[in-house]
Amino acid sequence: MAKSSIEWTEMTWNPTTGCTKISEGCKNCYAATFTRRLKAMGVDKYADGFNLHIHPDSLNEPYTWKKPKVVFVNSMSDLFHEKVPVSFIQQVFRVMKDNPQHVFQILTKRADVLLYYDKEGLLTWTHNIWMGVSVENDWNKNRIELLAQTGARTKFLSCEPLIGTIGKMNLRDIDWVIVGGESGVKARPMNKEWVMEIKEQCAKNNVAFFFKQWGGQNKKKTGRILDGKTWDEMPEVKFEMM
Repeated sequence: MAKSSIEWTEMTWNPTTGCTKISEGCKNCYAATFTRRLKAMGVDKYADGFNLHIHPDSLNEPYTWKKPKVVFVNSMSDLFHEKVPVSFIQQVFRVMKDNPQHVFQILTKRADVLLYYDKEGLLTWTHNIWMGVSVENDWNKNRIELLAQTGARTKFLSCEPLIGTIGKMNLRDIDWVIVGGESGVKARPMNKEWVMEIKEQCAKNNVAFFFKQWGGQNKKKTGRILDGKTWDEMPEVKFEMM
């Protein structure tokens, strides 16, 4: 468990770590950069760098949290990476099901793997499991349609880093959209028109809109104000006590 500075969650939980790059949004992966820092600090979980590993010992962590939490699952990996055994993914889902007092937010770029497992009946969805896909530009827009076909109760998009226009999206089955620019010294610019295009579609389709950041080399300086205000809309968080 780790308290998170990510604006749309409270904490992170990483039952797997490490990943491989599959699209343009991965180019300046923050998790890969952060992993190098954690390895240098001697953190055991990252001793092998950004190579993918599962951590069965992490599965017990949610059972120990005393207060309801909003949890980003695998901020340092992708749960639906092809090398993660489906049996381990099922164990993660079982833990989330066993802890209905928490909301778990999963994000993947591998929407095809996600949908395959779902169609095969290998995933059990409960109200507290939010499923999202990353959509960085129009080349990845097909991930929206794949996500929409799953049985997830709450579905969301992370358009971060937004590195190009996405164009018209089918948001009929989508509950939430997060938008953010890339940060760091190699950050690629984000055009305001791309952001407004998404925001207007969310408003038209009654979808919660969350603007995370403008990004850039100094994201604190560029901030997260859009048209004079912050946009922190989210789906309703329903905690169910055990």
